[in-house]
Amino acid sequence: MAFTDSELTDLRRHCGYPAYGLGNGGFSNWRFYQAYGMLEYRMQRLSGAEEAVARTYLATLATLERAVTDASATLDTDSAVAWVRNAREVTERTRLFDDWRRRLAGFFGVPPGPALGEAGIRLVV
Repeated sequence: MAFTDSELTDLRRHCGYPAYGLGNGGFSNWRFYQAYGMLEYRMQRLSGAEEAVARTYLATLATLERAVTDASATLDTDSAVAWVRNAREVTERTRLFDDWRRRLAGFFGVPPGPALGEAGIRLVV
């Protein structure tokens, strides 16, 4: 079963690649990035078992991403009776989230995209 548009968007986003848009138009699409083209190719051609693995990654990443945003609810509290906020919580959760994003990119065999601070994309002229 093929990925939905929403799943494809999340897969691209979690791998660190920019929005795809409406398709192969313009000058900033996958044709100009070898790694992005490989990601698109592989997302469209996974086996059923591989799609299941990718969907497991998506579920894990959704949980981790929510945890990062949910942590913002306690950023204003330094201490409450016996409870003391972990001042590094957002940083630690973001690091864990980004680690799983890199694992997903690795599963697809592509370098993490520019949104993950990697220089894995090369311009093809």
